Amino acid sequence: MSEHSGGPSSCFSWIDEARATRARAGLVRALRPRPAAAPLLDLASNDYLGLARHPLITEAAARAARRWGAGSTGSRLVTGSTRLHAELEAELADFCGFEAALVLSSGYAANLAAVTALTGEGTLIASDAYNHASLIDGCRLSRAGTVVVPHAEPEAVHKAFDGHRGRAVAVTDSVFSVDGDAAPLTALSAVCREAGAALLVDDAHGLGVLGEGGRGAPHAAGLAGAADTVATVTLSKSLGSQGGAVLGPARVIEHLVNTARTFIFDTGLAPAATGAALAALGLLRREPERAARARAVAARLHGLLAGAGLEAVAPDASVVSVRAPSPAAAVRWAADCRAAGLHVGCFRPPSVPDGISRLRLTARGDLSDAQIETAAGTVTRTAPAAAE
Repeated sequence: MSEHSGGPSSCFSWIDEARATRARAGLVRALRPRPAAAPLLDLASNDYLGLARHPLITEAAARAARRWGAGSTGSRLVTGSTRLHAELEAELADFCGFEAALVLSSGYAANLAAVTALTGEGTLIASDAYNHASLIDGCRLSRAGTVVVPHAEPEAVHKAFDGHRGRAVAVTDSVFSVDGDAAPLTALSAVCREAGAALLVDDAHGLGVLGEGGRGAPHAAGLAGAADTVATVTLSKSLGSQGGAVLGPARVIEHLVNTARTFIFDTGLAPAATGAALAALGLLRREPERAARARAVAARLHGLLAGAGLEAVAPDASVVSVRAPSPAAAVRWAADCRAAGLHVGCFRPPSVPDGISRLRLTARGDLSDAQIETAAGTVTRTAPAAAE
């Protein structure tokens, strides 16, 4: 069949049109492999504590791979669980203050597992408008009724639950990844308890940065171990590894083992990542000052950028967001920073829920004072005109 006859080659012609639309809006994305030895000052990754290359963590990963193999060989319920997985789950639960934990292959999988397994038809979900895509997808897959509530407004959650008589769950990030602002967890918990609802908190950006010694946002809010609170975490940010976990009451974790599709049908987390995360938790226990340092770096970086007249959002954790005039301006700004030796994140629609493009800077706890000054100076010097 000719490629011009409306046959096989035409079934994806709509993709070309979609790409052209993205190009006109300045929203084309492309992969850019990074070198093994990064030549740039990195403020783009989620390596909040600088542990991804820490020798103790990388050696633990190598040691686990040599002992248990390169892959986990199967799902957790078949051959994919090792002693390391059990140790990591026990350590995560103890460190964060929860009764039990369940490790999955990614933070995304953990959120899908928690949302879908704890809801279903007849459940009402109140989901923050700025929630991460994994939580949004969990709500879509859950078959529950979902109300998207205004960002960080507990009263809106109260109104959503008012009059509902079935199961209900409020779903929120603890720290929102775009601007780095924290959710009002204490107020949200009070609303949930009044309504007899559960609270599900994605603490991906809180673990290792917030709470005593980095124990996370639920711990800082006094919610760790609560019978009505479940948290998810990622092992790929502060812990410098890969994977995710759900933390909560033991009966919730047992329920997920039996019902969560992204746990049951997915290959278990690789031993190297499991061993690395376990070593990172041990290091954080021994050096709890790392969490406070990450917050101090964020505050200093924000102060320098705001003092230079940039529209930088005050951070509640380790994310510093600087707003750009347009998507195209944000792309050029990030490219100019890169050319000057600084790697920063560039967030544009649809990744930003409010439609405002930004540079996103990771205030890593291992940055020196000189590196903070260099990063702030580079961002300021390359900033686009406000009218762009």
